[in-house]
Amino acid sequence: MSTAPALRTLRFGHSPDADDAYMFYGFHTGRASIAGCRVEHVLEDIQSLNRRALECGDLEITAVSAHAYAFLADRYAILACGASMGIGYGPVVVARAPRTLESLRGRRVAIPGPLTTAALLLRIECPECVPVEVMFDRIPAAVRAGEVEAGVIIHESQLTYRAEGLVKVLDFGELWQQRDGLPVPLGLDVVRRDLGPELMRAASEGFRASIRDAIDHEEEAIAYALRFGRGLDVPQGKRFVHMYVNELTLDMGESGRRALELLYRRAGSAGAIREAPAIEVV
Repeated sequence: MSTAPALRTLRFGHSPDADDAYMFYGFHTGRASIAGCRVEHVLEDIQSLNRRALECGDLEITAVSAHAYAFLADRYAILACGASMGIGYGPVVVARAPRTLESLRGRRVAIPGPLTTAALLLRIECPECVPVEVMFDRIPAAVRAGEVEAGVIIHESQLTYRAEGLVKVLDFGELWQQRDGLPVPLGLDVVRRDLGPELMRAASEGFRASIRDAIDHEEEAIAYALRFGRGLDVPQGKRFVHMYVNELTLDMGESGRRALELLYRRAGSAGAIREAPAIEVV
């Protein structure tokens, strides 16, 4: 009796966030798949995923910061789908009272990890500040407590910081939209090059099908995603998910590529990276 060939396990590293959960909804329901493969989810915060990709590269597909990818291009290629690009919104610098970004020169500013794109954007725009690493979900409390003068917030805090008594100093996504006419690139999904071209393409196609399934089954997918929403209600959850699952998530396209090129050019000028990585999109 013949037996079916064993499925190959592909591990997808991603953050335990509502937007990531939404993108993986098709895999969750089984309506999206990668032929011959079983998808295994590995949930870690983005800074941990960045470090894991840099130190061992054991995950076949993983979310990483656009910043971290500058150090990973020899091992991973970029998936055309799954990117987090803020169209007019992005990480927000917050403080206890109104102030300018220039006033933070020489001041302590909380960042959610040195390899996050939020930290890179701060370094580009305010290189004289003193970055202090704080776990992303503790940054609002650290700012309120005066442990730091300001903080760069990501994830759900972008929607809730006003209710927590904080004020906006700068939204990096607004800055990029107004100044550059481009989205601000934040996160990427990347695939390990040693899988080979055929499996790399299959992973990209399967992931795109998973995202499309969520879009096609919006209410179900949002309800699933809110299990990972860290206190967001349904309207907030929808708003948060669609901040980072937008038209560029199915395919980053030319504007996404141009935004990445600009980010790496500025990162090089700021001395944050030695050279811009090759942008190879699967």
